Amino acid sequence: MPVLREVVDLLDGWYDPATAEQWDAVGLVLGDPEQRVENVMLAVDPAPTVAAEAVEWGADLLVCHHPLFLRGVHGFAATTPKGRTAHLLAGHGVALLTAHTNADLPADGVNEALARAVGIVDPEVLVPADGDGLDKLVVFVPHENADALREAITSAGAGMIGDYDTCTFTGSGEGRFRPGAGAHPAIGRVGEVETVPEARVETVLPRRLRAQVVAAMRAAHPYEEPAYDVYEVAGIGDRRTCTRGHGRIGELSETTTLHDFADRVAEALPTTAHGVRISGDPDRPVRTVAVGSGAGDYLLDAVRASEADVYLTSDLRHHPASEFREHARGRAGGPDDAPALVDVAHWAAEWTWLPVVEAKLREALADRGDTVGTRVSTTVTDPWTFRA
Repeated sequence: MPVLREVVDLLDGWYDPATAEQWDAVGLVLGDPEQRVENVMLAVDPAPTVAAEAVEWGADLLVCHHPLFLRGVHGFAATTPKGRTAHLLAGHGVALLTAHTNADLPADGVNEALARAVGIVDPEVLVPADGDGLDKLVVFVPHENADALREAITSAGAGMIGDYDTCTFTGSGEGRFRPGAGAHPAIGRVGEVETVPEARVETVLPRRLRAQVVAAMRAAHPYEEPAYDVYEVAGIGDRRTCTRGHGRIGELSETTTLHDFADRVAEALPTTAHGVRISGDPDRPVRTVAVGSGAGDYLLDAVRASEADVYLTSDLRHHPASEFREHARGRAGGPDDAPALVDVAHWAAEWTWLPVVEAKLREALADRGDTVGTRVSTTVTDPWTFRA
C-alpha cells in the first residue's frame, strides 16, 4: 500500500504543478504525505456532495480537477460550503489534491481525454503551449573545458532534437577580458588584458528547463563569470511534434454528419441538464474535429484558422459564438462555411479525464507491486439541474 507522497509524486510527474497558470492553485491541499493510501476517488469538483461521497466510500485521497480554494484564504471555518468541505475531508483523514490547468495541456490530459472520448483518432495539439517553446543557449568556454560543459548541459536536458539527444555545435574563436579589482580569475591576472582560445558551444533546450540548464552550465564552467546568451527560438506551430498545448484537433475514423456527431458526443459524455447544443446544418459533413475542454471561447480564432469542420467545447457565450458562425472562411463557398459549434456542459467535458487518470494510477502502482482501490465519482456537480 503506497503512502500519499508516492501517489502525489506520480500525479505530479504526469501533470507537473509548475506548468499551471500563475493564477491557479494546484497540488496537495490537505493530507499528511506519509499517510497510507488504500482508496483513491476522482472527481471534477470538490463539492460538498463529492466530499460526502468520498467519506462514505472510504477514500483516503480525493483527486479533483477544480480547486477547492482558488484564491488565498486566512482560514477555512465550517461556516461556508468550502470550509465545511475542508472540515469534512480533514476530519475523516481524506487527503485532497488538485490538478487543474497543469492537467489541461499535457498528453493524457483533459483536452486529449475529451478528444479521444468523442472519437478523434491520434489527436494533435491545436495551439502549442508557451512552455513548450525552445531556447537556444550559446556559451563561450576554454577548449579544454568544452567536453565537461557539453556533458553537464545535455545531462540537464539540453540538446534534444526529435529522436536525437546530446545535440550541440562547437566553433572556435578568441575570448578577451580583463579581470577587475575583487575578481578571482581562473585564467589571467587582475588588471591585465587576457586573450584565451575559446570554444563557442551552442545547443537548444526546452524553455521550461532554462533555469536548470543554465545552472548546470555555470556549475561546470571554470570561469567566475561565464559569457553566455539565451535566445528564445520563434515557434513554428508544428502540431505534429508538440505534445503539450491548448485544445486538440484531428480526424474521426470516418466522415459523419453534424447531427450524428452530436449524437456521438451525447453518448460519450455523462448526461446533464445542459445537454448538447449545436450550431450548424445538421446534414453538413464532419470529419475534422477540434475540441477545447473547459470554457473554450479563447480558442475560437485558432479553430477558425484550422481545418476543423466542428468545434466541441463548453461555456460558449452568445456574441462570440454568433460572430464566429457569421464569419465565413471562404473555403466551401457556402453560407455555412464556418465550423459548426457543439456546446456541452463544462463538468461533463472535463469528466472524461477521470477514467484516464484512474487507469494510469492503477497501472503505475501495479508496476511497483502496489494496489489501491479506485472510484470515479459520477455525482453530477454541474450547476444546472433541470430545463423547464
